[in-house]
Amino acid sequence: MIDLHSHSSASDGKLSPTDSARYAAEHNMTVWALTDHDTVAGLHDAAVACKEAGIVFVPGIEITVEWPTGEFHLLGHGLTHCSPELQAVIDQLKESRSNRNEIIIEKMAQDGIHTSQEELMALFGVSQLGRPHFADFLVQRGVVKRRQDAFDKYLAQGRPWFTHHSGANLEEAVAAIKSSGGVPVLAHPLSLYVSWGKIEGVVSGIVAQGVEGIEAWHPGARVGEAVRLEELAHRLGCFVTGGSDFHGEGVRADRRLGKTCGGKKIEERLWYEELRPHLPAFTGNDWL
Repeated sequence: MIDLHSHSSASDGKLSPTDSARYAAEHNMTVWALTDHDTVAGLHDAAVACKEAGIVFVPGIEITVEWPTGEFHLLGHGLTHCSPELQAVIDQLKESRSNRNEIIIEKMAQDGIHTSQEELMALFGVSQLGRPHFADFLVQRGVVKRRQDAFDKYLAQGRPWFTHHSGANLEEAVAAIKSSGGVPVLAHPLSLYVSWGKIEGVVSGIVAQGVEGIEAWHPGARVGEAVRLEELAHRLGCFVTGGSDFHGEGVRADRRLGKTCGGKKIEERLWYEELRPHLPAFTGNDWL
């Protein structure tokens, strides 16, 4: 079994990078990627654990890109190192995220709920905070019963505490991934919130800026939509990937390691026939 999109506590997943790799081994992964949001902090620990478990480790990242509607996330697969260009993008996004978090904290305080970034980072044992950490904090405080309730009531777009944070420039993000030995892949394209009538033109423009692959198979799509996205990718000369976008057990019922949309097993061809041939420098040992 394979999975080319997952997260650890280095960003907003539940398990540490080491435990994420061990969880992958326990669930029979043979090829597994760690693609944390806007950080490569977990890649070394995950690589060590994967070597111990005999798993092919695909080091990655998921970069937040500035986009006018929905969300634009750019996967970088097969990173061999963190180049100065990638580090600059990570630093920019870290600052933007921290500024966003302070605004959320101010909005919470206005409603009588007090915390700080330092308190939350200590509470969850992380160096980077995302909205899921705020949601889990609200569960612990008894403000809501479930993480999703926190998003529905307070943190999602259009809710009272939602705050936008700036993404990276697409061309700079693409260049940063390539300078780090990886290939850039458009993550879950339906999150762009572009209609089917316009999506080919929009994605074509994205590909023209250096994106090489498209994550057609993702739990956020229906199976029929994933098939259409794969056909679109191949028309545009792109390879195709797939993943679970797993963040840990109990986070989202539709996100199970090794499974994608419709509960389908992620097909091994998406690694061996689609992604792997585009990673000539890949050894699986670069982050040890």
